[in-house]
Amino acid sequence: MDLRTRALQVLCETDPAAKVVLARALAEQAATLAIAPQAPEAGAPLPGRPATPQLIHPAKVPRRSPFKPEGLAALLHAIAHIEFNAINLALDAAWRFGGMPRAYYLDWIRVAAEEAFHFTLLREHLDSLGYAYGDFPGHDNLWSMCEKTKGDVTARMGLVPRTLEARGLDATPQIQHKLRQVNTPAALRAVDILDVILRDEVGHVAIGNRWYRFLCEREGLEPVAHYAVLMQLYAGPRLHPPFNTEARSRAGFTDEEMAALAREADHNR
Repeated sequence: MDLRTRALQVLCETDPAAKVVLARALAEQAATLAIAPQAPEAGAPLPGRPATPQLIHPAKVPRRSPFKPEGLAALLHAIAHIEFNAINLALDAAWRFGGMPRAYYLDWIRVAAEEAFHFTLLREHLDSLGYAYGDFPGHDNLWSMCEKTKGDVTARMGLVPRTLEARGLDATPQIQHKLRQVNTPAALRAVDILDVILRDEVGHVAIGNRWYRFLCEREGLEPVAHYAVLMQLYAGPRLHPPFNTEARSRAGFTDEEMAALAREADHNR
C-alpha cells in the first residue's frame, strides 16, 4: 500500500489512541513506501475524530483560570485539541496534494508522528489530573482553514503551518510564563511539555516555509506579495504581537517577512 493511501487511512481513524499509534507506525515505515500519483478518494467524513469534544464557536469556548485545577485542565485540553487537529492537518497535506517531491510527503508524515507524540504527552498529563480528552469543548478553526485551502497546496502551506501553527510559536512563551506563576507540580510539568512542543513546532513551521517557497518559485510567485493575496483571498486571521521573533527566525521567516508581519500587525491595531 502506498504512502498517500496509508495517510488517508490514518486521517479517517476516529479513535485518538488508535490514530496516534497508526501515525507513528506510518512514520517508521514511510521511507519504504511508494507514493502514488493519484490518491484514493475519502470514503468517510474528514477528519476522523471522536464524538467529543463538542465543537463550538471560538468565542464561546469558556475561559478558565489556570490557577484553579479545572482551569489548568481546560488549558491543557485546549492545547491537546490543537495537537490532535495538527495530526490531521499533516496527514491531510500528505494525502491530498499530488505532484510534489517525495521529500514533501516524508516531511508531513514525520510531522504527523511528532504531533501524535505531543498529543500523547498532553493526554497523559490530563489523565493524571483526572480528566480526559473530550471533557471540555473545543473549536474547529484549524480544520476550517484546512477545508478552505483544500484546492490549493500553496495556500495550504502559506496559511496553515506558516500562519496558524506559527501563532503557536508566539503564544507558547506567554502560556509558559503564566504556568510558572501557577507554580504547582502539574503546571510545571505542563511547562516542560510545552518546551518539547515548541522545539518541534519550530521545525514544523520551517517545513511549511520551505514548501511554500518551493511552490512560489515553481509557480513564479513572489512569496511576500503572494502571502498578502492569500491572507485576503482566504480570510486569514488577523495577527497581533507579541511575536516570537527568535523562534520565527529559526523557523525560516526572513527579515522581509517579519517586517511585513509587523506592518500588518500595526494595521490591525
